[in-house]
Amino acid sequence: MTSILGISGSLRKGSYNTSLLRTAQNLLPGVIQPGDISDVPLYDGDIELAGVPDSVLRLKQQLAESSGLLLASPEYNNSVPGVLKNTIDWLSRPSGNLKNVFRDKPVAVIGASPGGFGTVMAQSAWLPVFRSLGARHWSGGRLMVSGAGSLFDERGELTDKALQERLEKYITEFRAFCER
Repeated sequence: MTSILGISGSLRKGSYNTSLLRTAQNLLPGVIQPGDISDVPLYDGDIELAGVPDSVLRLKQQLAESSGLLLASPEYNNSVPGVLKNTIDWLSRPSGNLKNVFRDKPVAVIGASPGGFGTVMAQSAWLPVFRSLGARHWSGGRLMVSGAGSLFDERGELTDKALQERLEKYITEFRAFCER
């Protein structure tokens, strides 16, 4: 069975990206397993030398065991969010028996923004990162959600049916890519 690790790149409680990822999980139950980045420290070689933090080892194990990685990435200043990039940096470091967990790993990026351009710049900025890690970036579609404030209710539930259908199609197609 395909299991995709889903990580939201936002720590904000009312994050549209976390809500988008949660909606994807609900649309295809059991397919997307959530990953938590809230306790991943800033990368520091001295910390790594003293011992890779448990939060990083847990995520790295989840990624190693998954069929693919789905990021729900916000866009900060026309690029990737620091907290998510920091997590990817930690996960890219060899530790124990887990060397390069990104090599040939299918990766897809979605994102939601209250602005008018969705997360087009952030999604493009992720491409060279995953290329350098040897991941297989899925380019079969793009899902950039603009005007997110009007598409989610106060509980973070996606209310736009057309977007739900697009999201389900995107995840279904990415899942098929992971199975190849």
